Amino acid sequence: MNTSVKKILIVGGGSAGWLTASLLAADYRFDKSVQISLVESPDVKHIGVGEGTWPSMRGTLQRIGLSETDFIVSCNASFKQGSWFRNWHTHTHPNHYHHPFTPPVAAAEFDIAPYWFPHSDKVDFAHAVSTQAAMIEAGLAPKQITTPEYAFVNNYGYHLDAGRFVQLLQRHAVNQLGVEHILDNVVSVNGDKDKPIQSIQTAQHGLIEADLFIDCSGFASLLLGQHYDINFLEQRHVLFNDCALAAQVNYAEPETAIASATLATAQSAGWIWDIGLQTRRGIGHVYSSAHSSDENAEHTLRRYIGEQGADVEVRKIAIKPGFRETFWQHNCVGVGMAAGFIEPLEASALVMVELAAKFISEQLPSGQRQMAITAKRFNETFRYRWERIIDFLKLHYVLSKREDSDYWRDNRDAASIPESLSEMLEVWRGHSPSRYDVPMAEELFPAASYQYILYGLQHCAGKKSKPVNPRFQQRALQQFQYMAAQKQQLKAGLPNNRTLLKQIASHGLQTI
Repeated sequence: MNTSVKKILIVGGGSAGWLTASLLAADYRFDKSVQISLVESPDVKHIGVGEGTWPSMRGTLQRIGLSETDFIVSCNASFKQGSWFRNWHTHTHPNHYHHPFTPPVAAAEFDIAPYWFPHSDKVDFAHAVSTQAAMIEAGLAPKQITTPEYAFVNNYGYHLDAGRFVQLLQRHAVNQLGVEHILDNVVSVNGDKDKPIQSIQTAQHGLIEADLFIDCSGFASLLLGQHYDINFLEQRHVLFNDCALAAQVNYAEPETAIASATLATAQSAGWIWDIGLQTRRGIGHVYSSAHSSDENAEHTLRRYIGEQGADVEVRKIAIKPGFRETFWQHNCVGVGMAAGFIEPLEASALVMVELAAKFISEQLPSGQRQMAITAKRFNETFRYRWERIIDFLKLHYVLSKREDSDYWRDNRDAASIPESLSEMLEVWRGHSPSRYDVPMAEELFPAASYQYILYGLQHCAGKKSKPVNPRFQQRALQQFQYMAAQKQQLKAGLPNNRTLLKQIASHGLQTI
């Protein structure tokens, strides 16, 4: 590969640092002229609550050469088939909807939503156009033990132990991919603030030079934030949640069912995540400090946990929602929380790391002029992505009809809704979400994702639009009937999550 970047230094470990190191090292393993090093402080503890991934993680793990069996066993991992939202529509009676990872049936041929509208009072959108919502509710796995590694019956990501994941990535990056690991504290950054970084000064290893510096130092943002003083664009006026309380809860019984989706349950001033791993659940309450005290939030969390909630250890995490105005400055690029962070409602943190690392690896500049152009493209792309994530998360709140607190009413205040989201909501008065709403080649949330949220929260986007095309009428009916038949077949053939995870631990998955 033709590049003038011969030495890459990643500052900071954690999921962001080691994922980035692994992807770069895997892509350049046959180019001995490119050296990849990672320096991290032995004194910094990782937050360790990023326990949900998107399906993209399967491709990432394959790309860096990790066995799926080893990953599942080492990381206490389980299968995630989407998100299951509970009580987001109203607070007066139990309600729920799904955002599955499988797109609506026939999505590649035509938009099936208009053909579902006449049946919407009998079956919700996710159950009508996908088998996955029913599999989630039945607690079934997305594949069988005979399904090869990374292949699937239903599309899936993972729930994982973030601490174990970092350890696995570190071992793999160092032992298999040749990443140089430096345990040391960064004392200073050398270079003018308006020019490329020359080196960093460490406490024990002295000066470390590089051609490209990747800032994975988390909220501290040692390079982008502290050295370059890049402005942080706070988004608390849009996404109110700025605190989280996290707990780890053991299963009451060893054979307790493992949920195959992230459970997100709305509360009066936020929401609670519930993630099922093999041996425990990760449960946390994300909330707005402007609408709830820490004491009330903790009471809400312990009440949700139930009997075990009285004794479980709870730790508080401060959230500063937003992102850097610039992500790639001169020869420094921020990845992970050094670039931005928002509440984990749709588990976007790790996928943003994956996308950033892949961009850097595939577009590694071949010279200084190319570096400036690549930085410009990176900044434009990731500014767009952060803005789309914020719009998408805000959509969950804007469409809610909850009236039990100022938190939900304030979320619907027009002053808190980004103009870009307001424009899409206006368009959706007459049209179902479509590919025209998501113009990028690699969109984080395709049109189907917006449909699952809109129709899940009973927003009738496009219901009064132009008449349906008779050419697809019969095809749509056949697809609905096919989905119903498929559900019965899959229920009979798929194991539950715990059964499959035990089989994997005992026998492993077939390698492709």
